Amino acid sequence: MFRLSQYMRELVDPSPIQARRDPPGPVVIWNLIRRCNLTCKHCYSISADTNFPGELTTQEVFEVMDDLKHFAVPVLILSGGEPLLRPDIFEISHRAKTMGFYTGLSTNGTLIGEDNIDKIAEVGYDYIGISIDGLRSTHDRFRRKRGAFDAAMAGVRLCKQNGIKVGLRFTMTQDNARELPQLLELIDREGVDKFYLSHLNYAGRGNRNRSADVFLNTTRWAMDLLFGASLQEVLCGQDKEFVTGNNDADGVYLLHWINRRYPKHVERMREKLAQWGGNSSGVNIANIDNLGNVHPDTFWWHYGLGNVRQRPFSEIWPDTSDPIMAGLKARPRRLKGRCGQCRYLDICGGNTRVRAMQLLDDPWAEDPACYLSNEEIGITETSGKTPVDPHVLMERRPPRMNRQNQRREA
Repeated sequence: MFRLSQYMRELVDPSPIQARRDPPGPVVIWNLIRRCNLTCKHCYSISADTNFPGELTTQEVFEVMDDLKHFAVPVLILSGGEPLLRPDIFEISHRAKTMGFYTGLSTNGTLIGEDNIDKIAEVGYDYIGISIDGLRSTHDRFRRKRGAFDAAMAGVRLCKQNGIKVGLRFTMTQDNARELPQLLELIDREGVDKFYLSHLNYAGRGNRNRSADVFLNTTRWAMDLLFGASLQEVLCGQDKEFVTGNNDADGVYLLHWINRRYPKHVERMREKLAQWGGNSSGVNIANIDNLGNVHPDTFWWHYGLGNVRQRPFSEIWPDTSDPIMAGLKARPRRLKGRCGQCRYLDICGGNTRVRAMQLLDDPWAEDPACYLSNEEIGITETSGKTPVDPHVLMERRPPRMNRQNQRREA
């Protein structure tokens, strides 16, 4: 996750350069349940409104939580499917808060209502993230359910009325990018605390629908818009947060944006961005799915590292005998193509490796969704290639690693 507002505040109110410090343990995004009342086009877990067998029991979840706490995991993001469909979600949430985890809830928002808002408020979630895909008609089409937009926004308002920090998550595609300006107006009207722009990642239904990924110039336009909105909030003394995810080239693009507008800050901001270091899949971001399988992040469901029923998370996560984990944890990552030659690898970390694997059958190849030119990343035309357009690769078969890994876990 790229905390854009943090860097805009650095422009306005600089802080000292400090040594890079990794968190004590990874943020764990935990898909407690796969069942969902919606069937969204870009769902990475390919959920459905049915019960899935073999999910972790309440007691198993508690045992994993004990191990995560011992391993110094600071943050639990409780997700799904739709986590509010899990009967023990409030029991799990209360325990997470009691244990001292920063506890977030990732939901589609449609099941937040008058019947459960008191229970939600009693948990004391540190943050609730609600997905939104555009204005009413677009959102309902993406969510494949009429009324989904109104239900989600009703959930947002109930959270705000009860003093709960709430944000909107927007996955940008070619079909909804044009509505970004109106969504920024929406979050202002509704007093939303946080806006998270997620670049489409090629996993689950997102992989099936990758032909809808926005063109590279549209991504640049969207980031320019977000940079301006974020800076304006900071200049006005507002606390609204803007973050992006699933395209760590955003940090490098911001550096070029700063160089054009605030050149006297560019060297210091480069150091600040290098402290962030970009993509942290397999390092500071982890995922546990509904069956207890551990993954480098939520978009690696086709690749399991182990299962918490057979082996504690605290043993699975630091184990670099797995080639993917060894590669993700390497500093710098040993990458190929444009990513390997990029002069800003220390900022972006090689971006999202799962896209390279999905489209190029190689997790260490260049990220096809990098929207920066060769000149912008310091590659001459004779030493590097132009960006790979993901749309040229749409007809590629699924990677062999995907099927092999599924057989291994079965």
